[in-house]
Amino acid sequence: MRLSLRIVAFVLLGAAALVAADPRTCWRERKLGKAAEANACFAELTRSGSAYERAEGLWGEGAFEAANVSFREALTREPASLDVRVRWGRLFLERSSKQEARQLFQEVLKVNENHAGALLGMALLSAEGFSSEAEELAEKAAKADPSLLEAQELLARLALERNRLDEARETGRKAVAMKPGEALDAMAVLAAADWLEDKPVSEWETAALKINPKYGELYGIAARIFILHRRYKESIALYEKALQLDPENWRDRSELGVNLMRLGRDAEARRNLEAAYNAGFRDAATVNTLRLLDSYSRFDLIRKGNTVLRLSKKESGLLRIYVQAELDRAIATYDKKYKTKLTEPFQLEMYPDHEDFAVRTMGLPGLGALGVAFGDTVAMDSPSARPPGEFHWASTLWHELSHVYVLKLTDHKVPRWFTEGISVHEETQVSKEWGDRLDPPILKAVREKKLLPVAELDKGFQQPDAPSQVLVSYFQAGRVVDYIVETWGWDKVLSMIASFKRMRPTSEVIQAELGMSAAEFDKKFLAWLDAQVGRMANDFGEWEKKMPGVVKAAQAKDWTTVLADGPAVRDLYPEYVGKMSAYELLANAYSANKQPDKAIEELWRYTRKGGRDPEILKRFSSMLIAAGREKEAADVLERLNWIYPIDADLHEKLGSLHAKLGDKKGAITEFRALVAMNPGDRAGAHLQLAKAYRANNQLQEATDQVYLALEVAPGYKEAQKVLLELTAGKP
Repeated sequence: MRLSLRIVAFVLLGAAALVAADPRTCWRERKLGKAAEANACFAELTRSGSAYERAEGLWGEGAFEAANVSFREALTREPASLDVRVRWGRLFLERSSKQEARQLFQEVLKVNENHAGALLGMALLSAEGFSSEAEELAEKAAKADPSLLEAQELLARLALERNRLDEARETGRKAVAMKPGEALDAMAVLAAADWLEDKPVSEWETAALKINPKYGELYGIAARIFILHRRYKESIALYEKALQLDPENWRDRSELGVNLMRLGRDAEARRNLEAAYNAGFRDAATVNTLRLLDSYSRFDLIRKGNTVLRLSKKESGLLRIYVQAELDRAIATYDKKYKTKLTEPFQLEMYPDHEDFAVRTMGLPGLGALGVAFGDTVAMDSPSARPPGEFHWASTLWHELSHVYVLKLTDHKVPRWFTEGISVHEETQVSKEWGDRLDPPILKAVREKKLLPVAELDKGFQQPDAPSQVLVSYFQAGRVVDYIVETWGWDKVLSMIASFKRMRPTSEVIQAELGMSAAEFDKKFLAWLDAQVGRMANDFGEWEKKMPGVVKAAQAKDWTTVLADGPAVRDLYPEYVGKMSAYELLANAYSANKQPDKAIEELWRYTRKGGRDPEILKRFSSMLIAAGREKEAADVLERLNWIYPIDADLHEKLGSLHAKLGDKKGAITEFRALVAMNPGDRAGAHLQLAKAYRANNQLQEATDQVYLALEVAPGYKEAQKVLLELTAGKP
């Protein structure tokens, strides 16, 4: 009898274990911080006869490869199972295998377009890519399954990421009301909303930790939201709190490492990234950031005062000549303009490999592909990272440095549209030729009246409907700031910066600072913008029709047609200075007709509109030299130093022009650049620099350069002659 009772007890206990070993139960226990129960639950699943349940158990134990194999087996056994596909997709999504996850979710939606789990999976994928579809998909998932807590929590998080705090709070509370004892992610969003508004204590932090005292994701979720608001220092503090509660959350540890690196704390970054990597967390951000850190041995750190340049050793000798001077000029200008100084050391990094720069910006939405500011650190492409003429590095430097000042003045509490608008405005304050041109997507958006209301302009950066909307939003934000400065003056921009620091929404700041509603501002701004670019936007369709005919005529060397039709086509879209522009074709036609003065006039139009093709500008300078207009030729070539200075011929030609025109310092700069490029004729380059130093009465420097020339070519007679002249009468 006693033996039978033992058997019964054993059977009952086993049955209880099997009941507990439901995947949803296991994951819930883990979420609630019941580690022992969750681990036992997952272990039980790994012994299940169901391949699907084994997959969930292995996933819970961190055996991701084995879980992947079991999911494949489960789908082989149950090929029609939609739920298995969704869960397998979620495994891939967690492991950053986005393409595989997307394929599985889409397979499910082809069978059932209202499958809540698949819709949620697609929403999570879209959210990682900062797509505007994320909210629509999450709403569909919530509608398909009103009890799906995760969909409501995602909607709350997305609202907060887009800076819609009231909506985030409303949706977050709705999620908490659905399952008060489980909605920890919703509580994290609600706590983050409080912290974004600088409330040091949040009731939601207390509530979440009461349910799960080890819930580190409370701070991890908040940290990711703070990053999207560019509040990097605060995000690091939040990640550190997350890891105090859950030291083995390798995703948070990796993201902490990435953000430490963004602020120049490379040693700490490496420690955290390597810990995540060694624990098996090897997503693209972790692996690529570690590789980038390894590559820093191939960079020079150049310190001057309060600034640090990180430049590739291969080009630091050349770039430091121009970059340091431009950085010094920009800082001096902005110190006065923004009425503040950079108190922390400022670091500017330039990457000759665009992929390295891309790693620096990984996980940030709506960024231009040229540069990014992380507070006191700016990372950007080097001129060599782009095809010649595609990138104006100096314009990008001024743009990003403006962010540094605005973020400092607002403690990083500024809408994305406003700081981008100021930076776009600043580019053209240095020169009207700087800044980006009005590209076709911008003209189409203006013509089709698709610009966003100013109160919603952040959406164009953080939740774009298409990649082109980011480009259009940069343009619109810049023109909004242009309009404010033209109408109210620069001090009004500074006043708005101070208002935004107090976390006030755009509509309130416009009402308080400009004395009108956001809707009234939109009406007046659009009228102002239409007066500037409306005609060009309306004429764009006509330009699209007629420009191909001019190009075809130029290719056939039918210069008569080019000269007859080109001017009118050029004036339909005067901002177009890209490949095969009307300016270039007309200049070629005038040159072919032996009308060099008219060709020069056309190329000046091209240059002053911001044309950047190095070959066109170099050819233009040669035409000016041939016409005896050497000062203008030098002015044209100077522009190339801000566009693509990695050109020995440029520096030799410009240095010679400066020397001939009596610009001694300009000649020294250009011949220093030539020497730094290690040209084929190294001895000749050193000698030209020696002559430039001698002309400026820097005799010791001149002598040093002659000796360097003679080290390369001991029999160089001209160098010997210059050396004799420099050392005449000296022992």
